[in-house]
Amino acid sequence: MQVTLRVNGKLSEVPPSFIGRRLLDYLRAELGLTGVKEGCGEGDCGACTVLVEGQPMCSCLLLTGVLDGREITTIEGLPETFLAQFSAACAEYGAVQCGYCTPGIAVMAAWLQAGGSEVSAQPITKLLEGNLCRCTGYQQIIEALSALQ
Repeated sequence: MQVTLRVNGKLSEVPPSFIGRRLLDYLRAELGLTGVKEGCGEGDCGACTVLVEGQPMCSCLLLTGVLDGREITTIEGLPETFLAQFSAACAEYGAVQCGYCTPGIAVMAAWLQAGGSEVSAQPITKLLEGNLCRCTGYQQIIEALSALQ
């Protein structure tokens, strides 16, 4: 069985040894995309958030083999202009401390800025429920993401 993904705009053939493994493992170990973090391994913390066909998903919950033909975007694949705006907003509002949660929050922020989906009318607090931060406190993150909208 051949599985092919488009990761950050580049076609990638998944080796057989990764087909039954988590997308998180493939992205980090095989492709070297270490911006995708493993926090809980259970889909609760959001550190491993990626966009699959433009929708935010936890890569620790997805088997690589079932994503054949899909477009995957990690923090490394987000536009530089967005990352510069995101970084500036985080710095202005003090929204980053250790940075472990930052890649997942950045992916979620990019999704929100791009229009999200029917749930994007929800308050940012509701949309960030799956992104845990143990350092900053959420108010600064909410303020930074609000400034991006």
